[in-house]
Amino acid sequence: MTSISVIIPVKNEVLKIRACIEGILFQNVEVDEIIVIDSGSTDGTIEILNEYPKVKLIQIPGEEFNHGDTRNLGVKNAKGDYLLFTVGDARAYDNKWIEKMLAGFIDEEVVAVCGKQVVPHEKDKNPLDWYKPRQKGEIVKYKYATGEFNNLTPEEKKQVCGWDDVTAMYKTEILKIIPFRRTSYSEDAIWARDALSEGHGIVYNPEAMVYHYHYETPDFTFKRALTTFYFRYKYFGYIYPDVKRKLFSKLRDVYYIWKNAELSFNEKVKWLKYNIDNNVAIERAHKLFKDTLSKNEKELDELHNKYCGKPPIPSKQ
Repeated sequence: MTSISVIIPVKNEVLKIRACIEGILFQNVEVDEIIVIDSGSTDGTIEILNEYPKVKLIQIPGEEFNHGDTRNLGVKNAKGDYLLFTVGDARAYDNKWIEKMLAGFIDEEVVAVCGKQVVPHEKDKNPLDWYKPRQKGEIVKYKYATGEFNNLTPEEKKQVCGWDDVTAMYKTEILKIIPFRRTSYSEDAIWARDALSEGHGIVYNPEAMVYHYHYETPDFTFKRALTTFYFRYKYFGYIYPDVKRKLFSKLRDVYYIWKNAELSFNEKVKWLKYNIDNNVAIERAHKLFKDTLSKNEKELDELHNKYCGKPPIPSKQ
């Protein structure tokens, strides 16, 4: 029988960790253990986790956290044949999340499966991000012969490595051969690149969904955008084109928010301002990235370390 360990890095998720854990426990596929790696919670998260017998809690100092090594610690302590990764502020979309993850292992070449994040229709979340299902997603597999991945364009590399550890499952044996790299961000996309470069198969199954959302301040959006631009360039050679929104796109956003009957007048104004402010932050990060890259890569590294040496921390709202 297939044995599954779930691995979740957390810090101060008292508002959402219960929904995360119970969403896993209510799946129609049972998991063997839930390994939670806490990096210094002080808000009651640990007390909630201790209520669940299936949770194996590992505590590390906050300064030791990074996106790669912390997940590798979970791998080291897991006993399952398959390892499912998520985060403490995500929750399963339905009780078939794990079943759909396993369905992505369509042949022996596939070593990992990635699902999709969606945003629920809740008024404390950006309505432009609300999940609007249009059609059933289909499983897509990528695999390249040795050396073939390196021949892809930067755009193609970025596209096939849109990996996401908020909802991803791996064969345990592969993470012992290709562990996550020590990094402040993008451990998932970097891992996908490493796996594809070694000739392994990976699968995207967009039907394996979790609810996940961050309320973003302009400062967080700026840092998230800057670190995204940086890592996509460093690992894939990809430079984002102009990110400045066209007038039509801006008007479309205004129209969508303004006609939304679920929102009050004040909520519509709030979300219009939210999206304008965060789009400005993305444009500012892109300009700073390109201006610095035009000088030299040493300055780009210093810029990234200045703003994103530690992973950007989203609001717990």
